[in-house]
Amino acid sequence: MLINDHFQNYKVYQIPKAQLIIADIPYNLGNNAYASNPAWYKDGDNQNGESELAGKEFFDTDKDFRPAEFMHFCSTMLRKEPKEKGKAPCMIVFCEFEQQFMLIELAKRYGLNNYINLIFRKNFSAQVLKANMKVVGNCEYGLLLYREKLPKFNNKGKMVFNCFDWQKDTETPKIHPTQKPVPLLKQLIELFTDEGEVVIDPVAGSGTTLIAAMQTNRKGYGFEIKKDFYQQAKSLFDKMQRKNDEIKTLGYAKSKLEAINPILFG
Repeated sequence: MLINDHFQNYKVYQIPKAQLIIADIPYNLGNNAYASNPAWYKDGDNQNGESELAGKEFFDTDKDFRPAEFMHFCSTMLRKEPKEKGKAPCMIVFCEFEQQFMLIELAKRYGLNNYINLIFRKNFSAQVLKANMKVVGNCEYGLLLYREKLPKFNNKGKMVFNCFDWQKDTETPKIHPTQKPVPLLKQLIELFTDEGEVVIDPVAGSGTTLIAAMQTNRKGYGFEIKKDFYQQAKSLFDKMQRKNDEIKTLGYAKSKLEAINPILFG
């Protein structure tokens, strides 16, 4: 369920509390959102001059994001810790490197007293400008936050490192500048929840968290305040849900094959 509203208005929607909250919060890059990215220049070439994205922020709503209100929502919408071990809920926040320290302290104010740093390692970098003159970044960062008891952990007896490989998404169309890949989100959801449990994304963006929840048989709920992104995300989710249902019932994605070769189904 994707809701075109601010997460602060959650009460009117009566959504259930979550075993896992996943959020990709604004990185506070401001007007340098496209710095070191070829999109800063026309056709990605600095000889062509600056593009319309030069000196622009990703979203005009980023400056309105209030971390304390976000953390209050998350602490409220996470399920209470059960008495038994191995069942506790948690949240995962994708964030900019220096934001981690602010978020760790803020989370403690709302009862999320423990954390594990997460690193997501890519085999590419968006920082291609002047890449031969400096060390470029190929990692994204995040935090696993929880109250007291260790979260539910479906590791199947295997060791899980805090440095994850960034799994590329070749199936999901990109509709959002900071879209997270469905395969990576599925991996995280399967680690920290069971089938049928609730996953919430307070800042849903492209809706890929909800797609990952759907594909892993979890109940996904998300909020997206910007109407254009909401409409694109809703359309994308419906398309991916149809594909998922076809695979379950037919054994193949009929709609995908129809798009590739409509003559076969004419």
